[in-house]
Amino acid sequence: MKLSFVASACLLLAAASAAQAQAQNGGSAPTLGEVTVSTPAGPTPLFEVAGSVDRVEGVDMRDSRLGVNLSESLSGVPGLQIQNRNNYAQDLQISIRGFGARSTFGVRGVRLYVDGIPATLPDGQGQTSNIDIGSVDHVEVLRGPFSALYGNSSGGVVQSFTETGEGPPTLGFSMAAASFGTTRTGVKASGSSGAVDYLLSGGHFETDGYRDHSAAKRDIINGKMGFTLEDGSRLTLVANSVRLDAQDPLGLTAEQYALNRRSAVVATQFDTRKTVDQTQAGLTYERRLDADNTLRLLVYGGQRKTSQYQAIPPTAQLSPTSAGGVIGLARDYGGLDLRWISRMQLADRPFELVAGLEYNKLREQRTGYENFLGPAARPLLLGVQGRLRRNETNEVYNLDPYLQGNWRFAENWTLEAGVRRSTVDFDSQDHYIVGANRNDSGSARYAETLPVASLRYQATRDLALYTSVGRGFETPTLNELSYRPDGLGGLNFALQPATNDSFEVGAKARLSGGLLTAALFKTRTSDEIVTATNVGGRATFQNAGQTTRDGFELAWQHQSASNWRTQLAYTWLDARYSDTFCSTVPCTAAAIVPAGNRIPGIAPQAFFASFGWVPPQGWRAGAELRALSKIEANDRNTVSAPGYAVAALFAGYVMQWQRWDLNAFARIDNLFDRQYIGSVIVNEGNARYYEPAPGRNWTIGMSAAYRF
Repeated sequence: MKLSFVASACLLLAAASAAQAQAQNGGSAPTLGEVTVSTPAGPTPLFEVAGSVDRVEGVDMRDSRLGVNLSESLSGVPGLQIQNRNNYAQDLQISIRGFGARSTFGVRGVRLYVDGIPATLPDGQGQTSNIDIGSVDHVEVLRGPFSALYGNSSGGVVQSFTETGEGPPTLGFSMAAASFGTTRTGVKASGSSGAVDYLLSGGHFETDGYRDHSAAKRDIINGKMGFTLEDGSRLTLVANSVRLDAQDPLGLTAEQYALNRRSAVVATQFDTRKTVDQTQAGLTYERRLDADNTLRLLVYGGQRKTSQYQAIPPTAQLSPTSAGGVIGLARDYGGLDLRWISRMQLADRPFELVAGLEYNKLREQRTGYENFLGPAARPLLLGVQGRLRRNETNEVYNLDPYLQGNWRFAENWTLEAGVRRSTVDFDSQDHYIVGANRNDSGSARYAETLPVASLRYQATRDLALYTSVGRGFETPTLNELSYRPDGLGGLNFALQPATNDSFEVGAKARLSGGLLTAALFKTRTSDEIVTATNVGGRATFQNAGQTTRDGFELAWQHQSASNWRTQLAYTWLDARYSDTFCSTVPCTAAAIVPAGNRIPGIAPQAFFASFGWVPPQGWRAGAELRALSKIEANDRNTVSAPGYAVAALFAGYVMQWQRWDLNAFARIDNLFDRQYIGSVIVNEGNARYYEPAPGRNWTIGMSAAYRF
């Protein structure tokens, strides 16, 4: 699908929206409230940040939506490609400016945080399953060079923050039902009394799934409690627990997709599935030492257990170095972040300095079992846990000191710079040494200095220009190190981290009470980590020389005094391989990837538009449009998913009655019943690239909250 007209359309629609707002208000434009985002130095007005960052409010994420996946509400963030696989065994598919696109499961290349606690482990592997949308206050998405200050695998940063309880005790209940046997229920209690505030939220989600063998259940509990101490310091305790049980429908080949897009033949045969149990807690202590100095300490810890049954044929497990077809992971993780913030003067001008030290550690017990009983040639049962084939203890830690300064050296000029020294250490101890399966223990250490800098110019009260540069790096994750392309046992320590250099110029303009943002960026990556093999749910990886990511982002947000809301976002991203390399191991002539090929999993163009009438009370309604261009599915660019555009309509009613807050809604997604591929599995070795999206589907829901 061609979207070359969209940038012009965005500007025209933004101008039209601004003109409409002017006319409706007699020439005086309404003003949006001040929006802040989190930075190492503390809350900062979004308009004053010298970089690309968006904030999505929790109330908007819950309004007229099912309220289960981030993909429901973050499509309007430019530069962020977030796909619902409709497969809860594999998490969402998230990439920012092309980073993270190669992920076949989970999230990598992008840093995730929940209330300051990393949801991305020190090896760079992350997941979103413990984000409770029912209690989210807001989500922030940071893109560009300054993402590097968050360390390893920070091609972009997504942070979720839980609401803070305030006011009288409030008890809320919500429920929603949707197509394909989908239901969600949630309860929430919050409030504050004196120096204590609290929030406790819980939810249950269940679906039969759009495709065969794609049912899932999830239970989540999320809590936050704050204490203001007598000396003015503050303690905040957060805790989170999630239980997930999901079938895995796997991908489809082109032939399977054409015959029955909802089928899952191989998945049913092997009963592919995944269970996750995770509990974590964190404590943040913040103290103002004096008028100019603040100390902040975060400590956290958690456990995550995962069991995954894969569709690996028994005969493929005959090799003595095979790790089997069932993966067992028991992970203990924890860490701390100590930060000192000082506000001072440099050459009689305001200067802020942040110095910190971050430490994170992961200890993983990884086991592998056969997924059958009986002889491999004629198994008695498939999709069951058989003999042990792998047993190892893996440890990863990172220790990162960082420094960041912000100097307003002239009335309209601000210089910001920072540096982080990131060190990531891997160690693996093999406990399964049987016959030809040798001792595969080993260790590796990766380290990189990550500098960033930006210059911001406040041209007028409502126009800001900036430029920024930075260096980032991305180590292989434990999952990417787990298997070697040559089929031998042990970790793939030949895999090296990728390093990238990024440059961005941008502008932010407040027009008629709305915000128009634009950014032009360029990224050059060395030793790009790419898929080497991907068969039966098991992927191996290699380095593939240099890549380039050139792009442009444009966004417009506006809400008029008469409650008309407009949101537009457009992304153009040209992501390509700069060097020729071989896409398989061992290499064949047919597997050569020429320089200039597109990096798979990335849509070159994306467009989102939303327009609605959203008064604080009474009837409300709106429409959304989301479009993506063609996405390549493999490095050779011989297979792709066609572009598509889908529309949605929603309507609802909001009211306050005495002490009650009531909300009801109905929604239709994929209004015109388009048949399209929602996401692709990059370089899938069995050609099962396609993960179909549902046709026309509906959601209805309601919520009620009572203030005591």
